[in-house]
Amino acid sequence: MASCNLSSILLGLFVLAVIRFNEANALSSNYYDQTCPNVESTVTNAVKKAMLNDRTVPAALLRMQFHDCFIRGCDGSVLLNSTTNNQAEKDGPPNISLHAFYVIDNAKKALEAACPGTVSCADIVALAARDAVHLSGGPHWVVPTGRKDGRISKALETRQLPAPTSNISQLEQSFAQRGLSMEDLVALSGGHTLGFAHCSSFQNRIHNFATKQDVDPSMERSFAASLRNVCPMHNKVRAAGANLDSSPTIFDNQYYKLLLEGKSIFTSDQALITNPTTKTLVTKFANSREEFEKAFVESMIKMSSIPCGGQEVRLNCRWVN
Repeated sequence: MASCNLSSILLGLFVLAVIRFNEANALSSNYYDQTCPNVESTVTNAVKKAMLNDRTVPAALLRMQFHDCFIRGCDGSVLLNSTTNNQAEKDGPPNISLHAFYVIDNAKKALEAACPGTVSCADIVALAARDAVHLSGGPHWVVPTGRKDGRISKALETRQLPAPTSNISQLEQSFAQRGLSMEDLVALSGGHTLGFAHCSSFQNRIHNFATKQDVDPSMERSFAASLRNVCPMHNKVRAAGANLDSSPTIFDNQYYKLLLEGKSIFTSDQALITNPTTKTLVTKFANSREEFEKAFVESMIKMSSIPCGGQEVRLNCRWVN
């Protein structure tokens, strides 16, 4: 009988463990069918109720999922509160403006009453993001569920989030590190069809852009002038800013049309037309809302499936068990 050395045995055991881990943590379209069949309607109701009082909720929930998945995978770590000994993700500079956490809390409270200790906060975030898009006039899709909640959340790690000042190389690298393609980058950037940006996020494009140019020359003149009017050099109005596109509460492909007209807000938006591959995709999505929505759904499912090391189903989304 052939013998095998210890390293081979350990390698085999490691591979088997990885396979079993992946099987145990695999996402499924019917994960809660038996254990919590009303999970989707419960989350949808929480999102609908919040939208009645606050039209910014959809953009907030969609952004929340991006920021959750890009740090440690989609494990709900963005929901955790800071403690005496740890500053959590939600208090990192890129996340200070995140809001609508109460929507997740409300959905979680209702689900704990209906099926205690069953639905993860990470899954609620993913479902709420989908509902935010659909209830704003966008597509509906089946969200694979079965995520577990993480126990680690560090503000320092939010430095990994792509910044609104990122160029195309930085964006490509950030997405590639998470298994996302250039098409995913362009499709997911379409999430900027919803929402609002504070002046600090695009100040670099409208003041002191370069030594001899105060304004980014790629920005359409009248559009730049309107932004400078809202956000003067020494702006003291913290809430001042601009909508990300001309229909900020409707999920459509207007973002791409404006991008081609030089009316984008962020450097990271403008970056999409500095590369031939991404510019072709921007043009494609600008010309076809159907093509955009199809790509967006595929990329959302892909992003929301980024592997994570979640270990539990939190009873309260703001605290580990």
